[in-house]
Amino acid sequence: MAKVKVGLVQMSCTADKQQNLDKAIVKVREAAEKGAQIVCLQELFTSLYFCDVENYDNFKLAEAIPGPSTDELSKVAKELHVVIVASLFEKRAQGLYHNTTAVIDADGAYLGKYRKMHIPDDPGFYEKFYFTPGDLGYKVFKTKYATIGVLICWDQWYPEAARITALMGAEILFYPTAIGWATSQDDATNVEQYNAWQTIQRSHSVANGVHVVSVNRVGQEEELKFWGGSFISNPFGTILYQASHTDEEVIVQEIDLGKTDHYRTHWPFLRDRRIDSYQPITKRLIDEQ
Repeated sequence: MAKVKVGLVQMSCTADKQQNLDKAIVKVREAAEKGAQIVCLQELFTSLYFCDVENYDNFKLAEAIPGPSTDELSKVAKELHVVIVASLFEKRAQGLYHNTTAVIDADGAYLGKYRKMHIPDDPGFYEKFYFTPGDLGYKVFKTKYATIGVLICWDQWYPEAARITALMGAEILFYPTAIGWATSQDDATNVEQYNAWQTIQRSHSVANGVHVVSVNRVGQEEELKFWGGSFISNPFGTILYQASHTDEEVIVQEIDLGKTDHYRTHWPFLRDRRIDSYQPITKRLIDEQ
C-alpha cells in the first residue's frame, strides 16, 4: 500500500492496570473510527511509570508476552482490522524481565515482540533495576498495512538502532515512549530537552528516509511531568503532526510510504554509505590509534 493511516494514542495513566488497559482499548477504537490502520500505544501504558523508584513490588506488574494483555488486544485488533503496537512489562521467567513491545496484526495474529535494547539508569528513570537488555536484536514486522520497525524510548537516542532497523526493511519507525520533565527543572531546560528529543528522532527520518512515529504519555506522576508532544515526521524530517504537551490525544495521520523512494532517490544517503569504513563503530571508545 502506498498510503497508510497511523494512529497515536497519547494518554495519562493510573495505578489500576486493568483500568489503563480498558482506557487504551477505548482509544484504539476511537482511532479506528477515525480511519487508523496501525495504532501505536505509549511505553508501558498499562501502569504508571514505575521506574521512577526502585521497588520490588513493581515486579508484580509484569506479565507474559503473549499473555493476558495481548490476548485482549488481539480480539480488538481482529474486530477493528487494525494493527496494534503495544508496549508492556514482560515477565520472561522468574527473576528475568524485559521492557517489551508486542505487535498484533490486523487479523488479531500475534506477530512477535521487540525487547528494548538500550536501558537507561538516571534519577527518575531507574530502568536497569527492572529490565534486562533485549536479546532479540532489532526487529521488523510485516503487518497487513506496512513493514514496521519498533524501538522503545531510550533507543530513540541511538542512530545505530534506527539505521539497522531501517536497513532491515522498516517502512515506518515506531517509538513508544515515556519521557518527561523533572518538576524541579526550569522552563529553559525543559524546552531544550524536548527539542533535543524531537530533533534526534527527526534526524532518523532524514538519515534513513522513513517516517518516524513517536508516542509519549502525558500527566504528572510523582516528580515527573510527562511532556506528551507525540509526533510524526516524514522521510525528510518535516513534522506532519505534533500533539499537545498537556492533553490526552488520539491522532490519526495518513502517511505516504512512497515518499521513502522519492527522498532516498534525491538524497541517496544509503547509496553513499561507506560500509567498508565503519568497523570502528563497534568499539566503546576509539582511544588507541
